[in-house]
Amino acid sequence: MHPVSAVVVTHNSGAVIRECLAALHDMEQVVVVDNGSTGEPINDICSISNVRLIENKTNLGFAAAVNQGAAAASSPYLLILNPDAVLLDDLRSLIRAAEQYGASAGRLVNADGTTQVGFTIRRFPTAWTLVFEVLGLNVLWPTNPVNRSYRYLDRDLKLPGPVEQPAGAFLLVRRDVFEKLGGFDEGFYPVWFEDVDFCRRAAESGHRFWYESGVRARHTGAHSVGGIPPEFRARYWYGGLLRYAGKYLPRPQFRAVSMAVVTGAVLRMFVEPILKRSGVPIAAYGRVFRLAVFCLLFGREPIPRNVRPASEDNLEGPSSLSHPVG
Repeated sequence: MHPVSAVVVTHNSGAVIRECLAALHDMEQVVVVDNGSTGEPINDICSISNVRLIENKTNLGFAAAVNQGAAAASSPYLLILNPDAVLLDDLRSLIRAAEQYGASAGRLVNADGTTQVGFTIRRFPTAWTLVFEVLGLNVLWPTNPVNRSYRYLDRDLKLPGPVEQPAGAFLLVRRDVFEKLGGFDEGFYPVWFEDVDFCRRAAESGHRFWYESGVRARHTGAHSVGGIPPEFRARYWYGGLLRYAGKYLPRPQFRAVSMAVVTGAVLRMFVEPILKRSGVPIAAYGRVFRLAVFCLLFGREPIPRNVRPASEDNLEGPSSLSHPVG
């Protein structure tokens, strides 16, 4: 039995969580935090001896639910795992790495066993990274130097070693490190960039993530994020991006990123009706535009991100790591 408490945040994930939980039989404890699901009840699914189910009436957001699960856990190590991720290998080497460095992460793979390149590990976003993301340059020119560096396209992912930002879908953290950092920043609501922020704060506190390529988890990806209505999806992703940029970039760089978001939003308002690729309505990009203009003019966010409208309580919570929405 591993001295690990797995924390699994779920929202309408009954279709995928069974296999996830079945693979956690060697954990000392499994804490499932259900974030206001309206789909299939998971009470019966979670009726396993080592599983504790916490049911929230509303969606508290992914970060808050992780913190809630961690507070209810009792083991010296915390495994943060998405409900659409299935552990394939023993955790011993991952635990040893977390014991030495404070945190560790395994390798996310597709159903066919191939590595989820560009997703499983990344470097911390720079101003250039974020500008290239919001302007769509990384989609149009994926092999550009900025994207190659950001998504570790210059690295052999079969080799273990230190990494800056592993995917939040599969993290192992020492409890003392998690508590020292104060857990996840709940201002990233309901989802996106909270895991990037956590990794950044860990690095700034003298800890680092060790990537154990031999410990794999099969990951479906985007299971819950796809349920977020498109009109909110854009606001949440860009809002998380701007919050992250505001926390870590110098003000001139933050304004540059904000200007890029303004430009990208305007371009998408014209292009989206033609391509109809993401399904995001023009009005949603209008809200993103207004948010970014405020950030550009004042060098900060207009409201604290931990203040959320009551009407958004039942939106999706858990996510895969910080993907652009189009």
